[in-house]
Amino acid sequence: MFLEPKFTIQQLIDRCKGGERKAQGLLYKQFAAKMLGVCTRYAIDKVEAEDMLQNGFIKVFQKIADYRGEGSFEGWIRRIMVHSSIEYYRKHHKMLQVVSTDETAHEPSVDQVAIANLDARVLLGLIQQLSPGYRIVFNLYAIEGYSHKEIAAMTGISEGASKSQLSRARSILKEQIAKMEGKSYGYAG
Repeated sequence: MFLEPKFTIQQLIDRCKGGERKAQGLLYKQFAAKMLGVCTRYAIDKVEAEDMLQNGFIKVFQKIADYRGEGSFEGWIRRIMVHSSIEYYRKHHKMLQVVSTDETAHEPSVDQVAIANLDARVLLGLIQQLSPGYRIVFNLYAIEGYSHKEIAAMTGISEGASKSQLSRARSILKEQIAKMEGKSYGYAG
């Protein structure tokens, strides 16, 4: 049995910049699982997430010469995956539904204890149940850390619509968490 030689990330980057397919494969293996997790948050299902991942890695390899070594390489790939996922979504689906801010004016406050007790997989499942527009804005703002101005530019909606989408997504998630907490404590609800 032959073992793969060990390369540092920087060596893989340099070899990928030179167009080496083997280095691309090794880099893909290094980051694919984590980046599939990123894509899954934006996708409707696993197949779509895998398509987003493939498109994202194509862009990674096309743009790898632009990576200047500033910041983490994983963060650089992650940004490409997020942008690629949004682009994929825009191309294959109707873009974001916009809700009125009147609908979200009076949200209940979140139970911090309930959120602290949630398993990450359960939370991901709840986020994936959101409508696509809410899910995209929630992920971009709450998980990726983009501003409403950046989200508006990426998705083609207004900053106000981004804020409204986030508010509604949070409200829906709070309702779902409250329902789950009620069931786990045996309350009728």
